[in-house]
Amino acid sequence: MNDFPLVDQAPAPEWYGRLRVRVRAADLSPADWLTEHGPGQGEFGTVTAIAAPGFAAYARILHPARLDERPVRWSAVAAAHGTRVTPGSRWHEVIGADQDCPDASGPGRPGVWDEHPAEGPTPPEVAEALLPVLARHTGTPERCWFGLWHGYGRWDWDRFPTFGTPGREEVLLAGRLADAVSPVTLDEFAELPDLWWPQDRAWVLGGDVDLVSTYVGGSAELIAELLAAPDLETLPVSPGDPVG
Repeated sequence: MNDFPLVDQAPAPEWYGRLRVRVRAADLSPADWLTEHGPGQGEFGTVTAIAAPGFAAYARILHPARLDERPVRWSAVAAAHGTRVTPGSRWHEVIGADQDCPDASGPGRPGVWDEHPAEGPTPPEVAEALLPVLARHTGTPERCWFGLWHGYGRWDWDRFPTFGTPGREEVLLAGRLADAVSPVTLDEFAELPDLWWPQDRAWVLGGDVDLVSTYVGGSAELIAELLAAPDLETLPVSPGDPVG
């Protein structure tokens, strides 16, 4: 007998913050370009499976660790642990932990960090820093599309149609780029969308429930600006690189 109660899920809303959920399968066509790639493109576990193929350049934005609830860069953690951060670094490598250890996230380091980077979609503070940069590199910031993995347990999304990405099924949402962080108005712990892209497809942003990084594909100019952004810890990556 299963002694564990089922997760109590609330019915998912048609407005996810200020983002409108697409309620009919016929409304999913804005995501067709993400699902039309042939075998070998967007291979699961690679950069282009998270941020779609076909862009001139890609970047990895690291989710910060924390100390007393303040953000801490991976580079600061690496310096304290005698390691270094590379485009393909995994968190356990930065802190010198064994990936197979049950406590691979590490216990923290006094005065340096006490909470490992957040797994999942882009954290709100990182998203806020990304918004003005992304807005400068699209002609359609008022018309954007978003994908939210239907497996997040807070709400029951079963009544909404989904579109497929490598390894995930996503609910499609529509709204302004400026409203990408608005789901936190529903619940401070609400996950932001995993996928963002503007109507003109000038770039795409992707995250995943299992990752501690966000990936962006776009023009060389966009990626250069992200790499130079003072409020972001960003590294250049290649389309086929593994994600972390």
